[in-house]
Amino acid sequence: MSTILVLTVLLLTPDAPRADVVIVVGAPGAPDYAPLFAEWSARWERAAELGNARATVIGSASSPLSKGEIGAVVDHLHARATPPNPPSERRDEVKTDRDRLKSALVDAAQVADRPLWLVLIGHGTFDRRTARFNLRGPDFSAQELGEWLKPLARPVAVIDCTAGSAPFMGAVTGPQRVVITATKGGAELNFARFGDFLSQSITDPAADLDKDDQVSLWEAFLSASRRTAEFYQTDGRLMTEHALLDDNGDGQGTRADEFVGLQPAPNVKDRADTLDGSVAHQWHLVPSDAEAALPPEIRARRNALELKIVALRQQKKDLNEDEYFDRLEALLIELARLSVSVENLKNR
Repeated sequence: MSTILVLTVLLLTPDAPRADVVIVVGAPGAPDYAPLFAEWSARWERAAELGNARATVIGSASSPLSKGEIGAVVDHLHARATPPNPPSERRDEVKTDRDRLKSALVDAAQVADRPLWLVLIGHGTFDRRTARFNLRGPDFSAQELGEWLKPLARPVAVIDCTAGSAPFMGAVTGPQRVVITATKGGAELNFARFGDFLSQSITDPAADLDKDDQVSLWEAFLSASRRTAEFYQTDGRLMTEHALLDDNGDGQGTRADEFVGLQPAPNVKDRADTLDGSVAHQWHLVPSDAEAALPPEIRARRNALELKIVALRQQKKDLNEDEYFDRLEALLIELARLSVSVENLKNR
C-alpha cells in the first residue's frame, strides 16, 4: 500500500482506534482503596479517549459481578479450605475477572498492528517464589501472564502499578515490549503510590520533557518516579517503592534516578548502552496533532531510524571517528528525507 493511500485511508476513517488499552482493576482489599483505584482507572480511560484508543476495563465498580460470578468467587474462596467440588457442580462456565482478562488477551492476539497497553491497578503479593496480581476471585501470577502474552505479536506495554510487582518484569519482557513495575523487587510489599502519579503524568504537559507537545510513556515514567520520591521525602517516610522500566528485553529494568532529564546521569554514563527508555519514548497514548497525522508506515520507519541512531551513539566508543560520522550522516540524511516526504504529503 502506498504512503499516499495509507494517509487517505486514515483521513477517511478518523475514528479507527490508534491503540487498545486494557485496564485491570484488582480487588481493593479494604474500602479505602476502592475510590483510589477507580480514580486511577478513570484517568487512564480519559487518556485513552483523548488519544483515540479503545479502552476495556476489567474489575471496576462499573462492571460489577453478576450473581453467578459472585457465586464463582465464593466457590474459589471456599475451595481454598475444602476439597474441590465434583465436576458436575463446578461453575467453569461462569466468567471471573481472571477469565475476562484471558479472553481479552486472546482477542488482542488477533491484532498485529496496533499497540496494546495493559495497565494493572490494585494490590500485588510475593511469597519469595511467585508474584501475583490480586483480582476479585482467582488471582493470576507473573508466569501465567507471561504465558497469556506469548501469542501476541503486536507491540505491548505492561504497566504493573502494584506492590511486589518487580518479578512481573522478567516474566513478561520480550521484543516489542515495554514493561513497567512499581517496585524494584518482590520484597517491596508496602502499598505502592507510583500508579497514582503515573495515571496523572500520562496526560500532564509538565511531564513533556522534550517539548514535542506529547507525553511519552518514558517521560510519564520519569515524572511519576520523581513525584513518588517527592511524596516520601515531603512526608518524612522511608521510600518503600522504586519503579523500574524495561524496553530492551533484558528484564533488568532501569530506575528513573539513573537519568537527569532524558539523559543518563553522570554516574551511569559508563553503562549508558544498557539503560532503557529509547523505545518507551516512542510510545504516546495521547499523541500530538503532528504525531497523530503520521501514516503508520512512516511512523514505523521514523521510529526504526531513531533507534538506529541511538544504537550508533552507544557504539561510538568502539568506532573510529570517520566511521562513526559516516554512519551517523547516512542515518540523519534518511531521517531528513522521511521528514520531507511527510511535509510533501501535508501540502497535497
